[in-house]
Amino acid sequence: MITKNQITALLHAWINQRPGIEYGNYGNLPAYRAELRGITHDLHDARELLRAVEMSGIEAPALLDAFRAYSGRLQIIPDGDEYRLDYCAGQYWPTEYRAATCAVLAAALWDYHRPDYDNSGVELRAAFRRMFGKGLASRWFN
Repeated sequence: MITKNQITALLHAWINQRPGIEYGNYGNLPAYRAELRGITHDLHDARELLRAVEMSGIEAPALLDAFRAYSGRLQIIPDGDEYRLDYCAGQYWPTEYRAATCAVLAAALWDYHRPDYDNSGVELRAAFRRMFGKGLASRWFN
């Protein structure tokens, strides 16, 4: 059975890989740079969420269950004695793979912290705003 440390190591490697964005797919430099900014923003969010998961008491089975997020497009696949991540792109892989990671990590955090709050998510969302700030919380916990 895969461990939490193995999962988080896979996710670290996943989010830190280069997006492979190609300038030729854009008509001009401002559009290309805007896309790069969004991709980099997702990297920063993913790192912060991953750090929170690592520091939490979330265990491997709960973390595996969170891979249902983002329509289950990000998956952990057994590969012999090892594991690897696989992603089925919706439209454009470079802009999605880190966002899928953020969605998985946010789902794990949501599931982990939900029993601590009563009011159908309202209090939990407020707690995430306090933990991560308004921007990150509004992107991944709404």
